Amino acid sequence: MKLWVLRHGEAEPRANSDAERRLTAHGREQVLHSAARLMGQPLQAIIASPYVRAQQTAAIVHDTLGFAEPVRTVPWLTPDSDVREVIDQVERLGLEHVLLVSHQPLVSCLVGMLVDGHRQGPGMSTASLAELEGAAVLMASMTLCCINHA
Repeated sequence: MKLWVLRHGEAEPRANSDAERRLTAHGREQVLHSAARLMGQPLQAIIASPYVRAQQTAAIVHDTLGFAEPVRTVPWLTPDSDVREVIDQVERLGLEHVLLVSHQPLVSCLVGMLVDGHRQGPGMSTASLAELEGAAVLMASMTLCCINHA
């Protein structure tokens, strides 16, 4: 099982709501850089938060990779989502190669829980891409292969 966790690119500081914040031009460039690292990977699904900046990030990755399947939008990848629910949802997918597109603090907490079993995960700046590998998506069962910062 390989799991990639991508934090959205840089977003504008303000909008009508946090969910409506859009990527900046710099954020789009950051995402293109991260998407290039996914070239040739056997992704089966791109799953994203419903927030605009995550949707834009997922769309850039989708288009850059020429990914055939549509981006899946789920409510359980927002900034304050429960990490245990995310782990359960990803495990239920039954897929071997998945990209999650989400936000801080969720992305760091998720990586921390999957690798070490606690919420203290690595820092992930905008458009950072973590690659994890393991037999299953379970707490403290995966290895952090690398984190690429855009």
